[in-house]
Amino acid sequence: MWAAQLEVAARAALDTVYDPELDEPVTDLGFVRSLTAEDGRVTVHLRLPTSFCSPNFAYLMASDAKDALSALPGAREVTVLLDDHHDSDLINRVLAADAGYRGTFGHEAEQDLEELRGIFRRKAHTAAMERALTALLRARPDLAEEQLGDVVLGDLPDTSATRALLRRRAALGLGTAPADPALVDDDGRPCPRGEIPLRLRFARSVRISVDGNAHFCRGLLRTRYPQSAADQSTRPEEFPAGGKPVGAGEPVPAAELFRPSAPAKENVS
Repeated sequence: MWAAQLEVAARAALDTVYDPELDEPVTDLGFVRSLTAEDGRVTVHLRLPTSFCSPNFAYLMASDAKDALSALPGAREVTVLLDDHHDSDLINRVLAADAGYRGTFGHEAEQDLEELRGIFRRKAHTAAMERALTALLRARPDLAEEQLGDVVLGDLPDTSATRALLRRRAALGLGTAPADPALVDDDGRPCPRGEIPLRLRFARSVRISVDGNAHFCRGLLRTRYPQSAADQSTRPEEFPAGGKPVGAGEPVPAAELFRPSAPAKENVS
C-alpha cells in the first residue's frame, strides 16, 4: 500500500476509535495530534484536554487506536504515543510492549478492559436512546411519555439519531429488529409502564452529562492546544445542540453552564 493510501486508511481507522466517556470519535474531538505513514510504519500522537485525564480512559483510547491501525493490511509496524499526560511514559511503554491493561496499571486495574468498555457502552446506549425517543416525542405531540413503552424500533424515523441508537444496541448485543421495544434497560428488558417517566428522566440526565462533558472537553482542548480547533469536527447530527427538552422550559445556553456566579451583594438595610 502506498504511503498516501495508508495514511488515508489510517485516518479512517481512527474514525472508529471513540472516547469512552464522550462517545465521540477521537478524530472529531481533535485528539489526534499527528499521523504519519511511511514504508508500512504508522505513527500516531494523541493529545487530551488535560494532563490529568483519567488514565484508564487514556489507555483505552490509545489501545483501541493501536488495535484499529494494526488491523490495516498495509501497516506492518504501528506506534501510538500519548503526549503530555501524567501517565504518558507508562502508557506508551506498555503499549509498545503489548502488556495490556492490567500490565499497565497492575493492582490499580480494578476492572479489566472489557468490563470498563461495557460500562461506557451502556452509558452511550442510554444517552442514544434518550435522544431518539425525545426526538420522537417532539415530532409527535400526540404521544405521551407513558406511551413510550409501546414504541418499537420500527416506529422511529430513519434519522442519524435512530441509526446511532441501533449501533449502540448492537454493540451491547441488544435486539435491533423493528419489532423490538425502543425503551429498555441495560439488559434489553422493556420498561414497565409505571417506571417510564423515571427511566426517561434518568436517561436524560445521562445524555445531558455526556453532551455537557463533550462540549467542555472540546473547549479545554482548544485552550490547551489552540491549533486543535482546526482538527475538531462539528458535532454530528446525532448529537443535536440546543432544543427544548420535552416537558421543560427553554434550555440554558452552554455558555451559561460554565459562567462564574456573580458575587453576592451585601445586604445593606
